[in-house]
Amino acid sequence: MADYHHHQHPMDTTTYNSQHQSTPKLLAVLTLFPIGGVCFLLSGLILTVTLIGLALATPVFILFSPILVPAALTIASAIAGFITSGAFGITALSSLTYIFNHFRKSHQISGGGGGGGGGGGVSLQDSMHYAKRRAQETAGYVGQKVKDVGQRTQDTAARV
Repeated sequence: MADYHHHQHPMDTTTYNSQHQSTPKLLAVLTLFPIGGVCFLLSGLILTVTLIGLALATPVFILFSPILVPAALTIASAIAGFITSGAFGITALSSLTYIFNHFRKSHQISGGGGGGGGGGGVSLQDSMHYAKRRAQETAGYVGQKVKDVGQRTQDTAARV
C-alpha cells in the first residue's frame, strides 16, 4: 500500500508541472499573437492611406508649387505616415519573433531530456517586462521623431 502511494505522488507532481508550464505559453500566445496581428493590420492600413494621400496630393503639389506651406504639410504628413507604419511593422515583427523564439527555446529546454526543469533561463514575466519596456522606448522614440518633424514643418511655415 505504501509502495502505491510512493508511485502516485511523483506522477501527480509531473502532471501539475506540465500544466503549470503550458499556462505561460498559452498566455504568451493569447497576448502577443493578437497584438502582432493588430500591429500588422494597422501598419498596412496606415501605409495604404499614406500612399493614397501622397498620390492624391502629388498633382496638387505640382499645380500649386508656389504655395509652400501646404507642400510642407503634405511632406510632413507623408513622413509621419511612413514612420508610424514602420513602427507598427517593427512592433509586429518583434512580437511575433519573440513568440517564435520563446517556443523554440522552451521546446529545446523541455525536449533536452533530464526532466529537472531548472533550465536557468529568464522567466516569462521578466521577458514580458523587458518586451514592454522596449515597446515603450520605441514608442517614445517614434513620438519624438514625429514631434521633430512637426516642429520643422512649423518652422518652415513660419519662414514663408
